[in-house]
Amino acid sequence: MKVIFLTRSGIRALVSMVVLLACFIGLSLVYLNQASIATKLNEPVYQGNTGKKMVAITVNVDWGEEYIPQMLEEFKKNDATVTFYVTGKWAEKNSDLLKQMAQAGHSVQNHGYSHLHFNNLSRQDIAEQIKKAESIINKVTGKKPAYFAPPYGEQNRQVVSVASELGYTLTMWSVDTIDWQRPSPAVIVKRVLNQVHNDAIILMHPTAPTVKALPDMLAGLKAEGYKMVAIDQIIVNPKTEAQPDAKNR
Repeated sequence: MKVIFLTRSGIRALVSMVVLLACFIGLSLVYLNQASIATKLNEPVYQGNTGKKMVAITVNVDWGEEYIPQMLEEFKKNDATVTFYVTGKWAEKNSDLLKQMAQAGHSVQNHGYSHLHFNNLSRQDIAEQIKKAESIINKVTGKKPAYFAPPYGEQNRQVVSVASELGYTLTMWSVDTIDWQRPSPAVIVKRVLNQVHNDAIILMHPTAPTVKALPDMLAGLKAEGYKMVAIDQIIVNPKTEAQPDAKNR
């Protein structure tokens, strides 16, 4: 067996090589981890991924302020914490209601400044819409929003990318009440209870039939064992679930 003797300079050189290799591997792992997270954040989220019997009720608000107080009361009666996605323009005109939402423990998130078709906007305009709404929401509630729901459910690679660059997770939904069409309260309740699942994101709006549907819908969800929580409680790491294209939300 051949024995190799190393000089002091040789040992120092070997140690230096090992240290450099370790640093290279460490930096590579950090980069890959960041790239993985960025990839996840660059995808819209259609539902949570906790695997638990929880749902996130989301209310997209650009009109219908006359129904908000009644909705807040029903949520309180049923121990439901929900997420309000509000436009900045609406928030400017209804700061008192925005404060009530936040003070009641609900999550207030970003729906853009104006209810526009974001797929038709430039990157600069998309960023401006999100940041302008963010500033208003933060000023009124004292909390910076972290989730963005695009108006009409419109999202393409550019919209998702800009939202991600601004630190947002773009969310969609897995259960749609389609209440903007003003169906009967019974239809809204049936749609929700027939489609609900663990980690569901349930989309609704402030409408007259929605308010009337809430007592039975919330009671039904509770009876089935679902806990109604804010959006951040059902999303551990953003992921994509394939769903049909969304229109008119």
